[in-house]
Amino acid sequence: MPHFDEAVVLVTGATSGMGSSHVRAYAAHGARVIIGGRNADAGRELAREIGERAVFLPLDVTDETAWQRAVADAEDHFGPINILISNAGVQNPPTLIEETDLQLWQQAVMVNVTGHFLAIKHVAPSLRRAGGGSIVTIGSAMAYGGTAYFAPYVASKWALRGLTKSAALELGRDNIRVNTIHPGVVSTPLITEPTVPGRPTIAESYSPEPFAVPRLARPEEISNALLFLTSPEAAFATGSELVIDGGLLLGPALR
Repeated sequence: MPHFDEAVVLVTGATSGMGSSHVRAYAAHGARVIIGGRNADAGRELAREIGERAVFLPLDVTDETAWQRAVADAEDHFGPINILISNAGVQNPPTLIEETDLQLWQQAVMVNVTGHFLAIKHVAPSLRRAGGGSIVTIGSAMAYGGTAYFAPYVASKWALRGLTKSAALELGRDNIRVNTIHPGVVSTPLITEPTVPGRPTIAESYSPEPFAVPRLARPEEISNALLFLTSPEAAFATGSELVIDGGLLLGPALR
């Protein structure tokens, strides 16, 4: 397993779910971690758990001013950033397109596309100051097809694929690699808790039983893939898309 001694890693959406798993994984391998998120209580508690190599910085990924402040504060704490894990995302409640409020659509696009755009825009100069580094955006297996009732989420994750590949072309000669991980259904509050109070959870309406690996993913399985993709062992990978979905996109497995 690669080690990240003294590397500076910024993780967005880092106060719960996959984000907090990513924070713990990098800290366990020697990195100094910036916990970016909106839940101050959870973020500060996670920073206390890790110790002096972690700091929580309030960050709404859709707010450009917040990004400017967060990057400046991160550099004040630890120096230029080496790795950006652009993880923050939102899921829409199950809704037909014709019944989807414009505000719901705009929220998905703002967080799942604009949030990643602002992350790359404002962290890239810091990575350049560090002499290069790595960016990984967190997409979704739903970015490879259509899914009824989840058009805002699906469309935003498709858009993220194009954004990430464009960034890889722009930043490659600066020694900055840009890749995407597309998880399948991961056991996090986004999946196991209602997106709207009183509505069914995604886990309640999804069964992994037909697929090659018949279970939900664990957050640490995505974190382990991140450790590889941002390590020197993956130095030739940029613009790549790593799907970790237990075979979901393959379709039903042979029994």
